[in-house]
This record gives sequence, C-alpha cells and structure tokens, in this order.
Amino acid sequence: MHMQTTDPSDIVVHARNVTLTLGLAAAPVHILRGIDLDIRRGESVAVLGASGSGKSSLMAVLSGLERASGGEVIIAGADFGKLDEDALAKARRGHVGIILQAFHLLPTMTALENVAVPLELAGHPQPFERAAAELAAVGLAHRLDHYPAQLSGGEQQRVAIARAMAPDPAIIFADEPTGNLDGTTSEAIAGLLFRRQSETCATLMLITHDRELAQRCDRIIQISDGHLAEQRNS
Repeated sequence: MHMQTTDPSDIVVHARNVTLTLGLAAAPVHILRGIDLDIRRGESVAVLGASGSGKSSLMAVLSGLERASGGEVIIAGADFGKLDEDALAKARRGHVGIILQAFHLLPTMTALENVAVPLELAGHPQPFERAAAELAAVGLAHRLDHYPAQLSGGEQQRVAIARAMAPDPAIIFADEPTGNLDGTTSEAIAGLLFRRQSETCATLMLITHDRELAQRCDRIIQISDGHLAEQRNS
C-alpha cells in the first residue's frame, strides 16, 4: 500500500508489516495480516470494519495491550517490540490513553478517584487537582464525589474520557466509545471527545462501525480480514 510521505518526527503511530496470530501452532488464527500504517501528530483517524475484521485487535496491538506476532510497532517514539512488560507499561503510561465502550470505572471509587488514582500511581505531583480540572473540562465539576452507580451512562463515559485525557497523552485510542449510549448522548460524547482531542493536540484513533462518526475524523481506514483494505480522507 502506498504510504503518504511526511516528516518522520511528526509520526506518532508507525506500523510496518504487523501481524497477530493467536491459537496453537497446529491451528493458528491469523488476526492481523501485514498492517502498514502511519498516523501523524494531532491527526484523527477512524478505523471501520465488520465484527471480526481485526479492528479491535489492531487497536490492542498499537496501544500496547497485545503484543504483535511480527512486524514493527513504534508508538510515540517507543519501539514496542523491543520492550519487556515493565518497559512497555512505562512507555504506555502518560503517552497512551484508552477509552472503551464498557467504561471500566471502579465501582468503589468516586468519579474524582477514578481519574486521580491512576495519576497518583503514575507519580503525578498533583493527581487530585489534575483530575478535578479534567472532570470540569468534560462538564462534571458537580459530580466529583459521585460513584459510577450514581452516574448516567453518558456521565460514566465522560469520566472515562477524563481518565484517559488527564495524563495529557500523545495518543488516544477509543474503541466504540459511544456504543453503549443512546443517540443524543452519543452525539454529545462524540463532540466532547473531538473537542478535547483538538484542545490537547492529541492524536486520535477511533474504532467504530458508525460511518457518520467516522466522517468526523481527518482520515478513514477500512480493515477487512486483517488487512487495511482502504485508506481515504473523510
């Protein structure tokens, strides 16, 4: 596939011939089959594909949650293939933010604690102040002391966005971030996500099946059967 030429220092996601194979050697399952992809600093990219096409696996590999079976993955300057588990966790911390469809908030922690505690564990000097500021930025300054069960689905996803954005990461990976929300709430959350991405100059990789949502990104990539089938500007 022809790749767009650009300044190498401007590339925050660099993948070359990336493969992912799961299962036993006798019965391998080929999930990703030679992915080439560059994403520039501050760019928003949507990845479209049917269920089972490999889009969530691609996100998992690029975000460091899953190790590629082969190829090269360089994220924010770190070569993920050459790092052990500790170094990989350290490379992700502060550089990669992840937003999932299921929110994954800790039920025994308040909204403020859900955002602040990961910052505290990462050694941030003012975790609770930073968390409060990020929650205010997503419109939840009045909900800091509420637990997830006391929040609506849209509010829970706002907390999840705040948690991902709080360390000021270079890259945000969002996997169907509006999938569990109704239409009106989904639209509000999508608008918020793109606004925060623009304000922080982060790179956004959005996994979605929603073409309307994908059209809001700078670029759309189609994945099919573990291959990038199409790349085009939205």
